Amino acid sequence: MDAAVDAGTSQFELNEDQRAIQQMAEAFAADRVAPNALDWDRNKHFPADVIRETGPLGLGGIYVGDDVGGSALGRLDAVLIFEALSRADPAFSSFISIHNMVASMIDRFGSDEQRQHFLPKLTSMEWLASYCLTEPGSGSDAAALKTRAVRSGGDYVLNGVKQFISGAGDSDLYIVMARTGADGPKGISTFVVPKDAPGLSFGANEHKMGWHMQSTRQVVFEDCKVPVENLLSDEGAGFGIAMAGLDGGRLNIAACSLGGAQSALDKALSYTAERKAFGAKINQFQALQFKLADMGPSCRQHGYSFTPLPRSSTARPRTPRNGRRWRSASSPTSASTLPTTRCNCMAAMAICTITASRSWCGICAFTRFSKAPTRSCASSSHAP
Repeated sequence: MDAAVDAGTSQFELNEDQRAIQQMAEAFAADRVAPNALDWDRNKHFPADVIRETGPLGLGGIYVGDDVGGSALGRLDAVLIFEALSRADPAFSSFISIHNMVASMIDRFGSDEQRQHFLPKLTSMEWLASYCLTEPGSGSDAAALKTRAVRSGGDYVLNGVKQFISGAGDSDLYIVMARTGADGPKGISTFVVPKDAPGLSFGANEHKMGWHMQSTRQVVFEDCKVPVENLLSDEGAGFGIAMAGLDGGRLNIAACSLGGAQSALDKALSYTAERKAFGAKINQFQALQFKLADMGPSCRQHGYSFTPLPRSSTARPRTPRNGRRWRSASSPTSASTLPTTRCNCMAAMAICTITASRSWCGICAFTRFSKAPTRSCASSSHAP
């Protein structure tokens, strides 16, 4: 890893296993993803065969329990993996993230029977999975969704349309949020819908600017029958399940964006070492050096500072409505528990953003707390 990556992760003191995980993901990305990424995008090809190769590496259920084939890792491990994969292709990495989000939702909220039925094939990547929440008339206002599920004997019958679904038509399994009750979040339930469910179909691939490797289509339900046993948790619990999935998904997508940005920065650095202007290589110009320095560890340290503690933390388990214990991969942590230090770089003090309890250095983006020891930005390390 380069110095920028090390600077962004040093405060977490990655252990030997995490370094190995990071290096494994980097090696796979460099060998199997990077050489093909441009062709996949140009030809709008969904590389299901290469995606399935990540299963034996443990990337099909990164924070899923190991009793169903998962890797039982923490959120920081996942962030390291998704950043490494996205340095080769953010679209590839983000689909792996979506698949893991679906698997984790079944792991956390599903019954033992559902976990044993669905998760071994998801964690092995034999089945690929998609997440279906957004609709043509409900995006950010997810609680306004209109897709409806009505109980009919031993089935639920679904009618409605989901929009902008990554992997639609290519995935084997779909986590679907549908309304079983009144308007609002309390009337939403979650269903696991297989691709071969009667009444399930898919729209045309969307026109996009990039990310062509990943199919994006409507998922259409026309009297689509789903067995009652495919209801995840209880009726009315769907909105909370959907939001819990997105909580982790946002961390992963941030890591995917970070990996793509790192790849762009690497290419920019390489170019500045070759391009000449005014008789010198442009990486010798101080103004450009400042810009490149700002692009380095800043975003990474901000993003990683919101990464929850790993599984080994002493999180108090919660109990869901169906009486089972949550299978949470990790617990959130307050920013104040992270190893931080105060930075008093004079340039930073002039442009930092200050809140009641903490502020961020405008140069190195390092979090500063009012009672932390003082150390300058110029220090070789921010570790306290």
